[in-house]
Amino acid sequence: MTDQENVTDYPENEWVPGPDGIVERTAARVVLLDPDGRLFLIRGHDTADPNHAWWFTVGGGIAPGEDPKQGAVRELFEETGLEVTPDRLIGPVLRRTGLFHFIDRTRRQYEKFFVLHVSEAEAEQVSSWNQDHLTDLEKDVLDEVCWWELDDLSALQENGTKVFPRGIGEMAREWFAGWDGTLKIIEES
Repeated sequence: MTDQENVTDYPENEWVPGPDGIVERTAARVVLLDPDGRLFLIRGHDTADPNHAWWFTVGGGIAPGEDPKQGAVRELFEETGLEVTPDRLIGPVLRRTGLFHFIDRTRRQYEKFFVLHVSEAEAEQVSSWNQDHLTDLEKDVLDEVCWWELDDLSALQENGTKVFPRGIGEMAREWFAGWDGTLKIIEES
C-alpha cells in the first residue's frame, strides 16, 4: 500500500483522542460554485444509523503535515474526479469546529474551507460524479450529489434537512459575489 493510499483510506487511526477523550482530526473542505452561483453538495449517511443523513461540502481529513490547500484539492479529486491546482482555491474563507456522531463515535473535526469557482465544463464533469477514487467507506456512505440553487438549499434546511455547515447557502451567496477577505468562524455541535 502506498503512502497516498494510506492517506485516502479514511483509517480510524487518523482520528486521535483529544484532551477530553473525543477523537478528532483536521480537515479541509471545498465550497464549489458554478458560473450560475449554484453550490455543489454531497449527501451521505451514517453506516451505523442509515436514517441519519445530511448534505455537506466536498472534503475530508488531511494528513499530518499536509498543507490544507493540498488536502482540499486531493479530497476534491478523490470525491469528484476534478483535478485543480491549489492556487485556484480562495481562502480559507471559513474555519469550523464540528462535533458530530459518526460510526458509533462522537468526533470533533477542525475544518478549513476554501472556495473554488468552476467553469461550466468543470461543473458538468463534477455532475457526472466520478467515484473511481472513493475509499470503500466513502462508496458505502456517500449517496448522491447535487448542484443546489441557493434559494432551494435554504428551503431544504427550513424543512429540517441537515446541511453542514449551517448557513452555507448564505455564505456561498456572499462568496459567489466575491470574498472580502474575512475569515468566518463557526462552532457546531
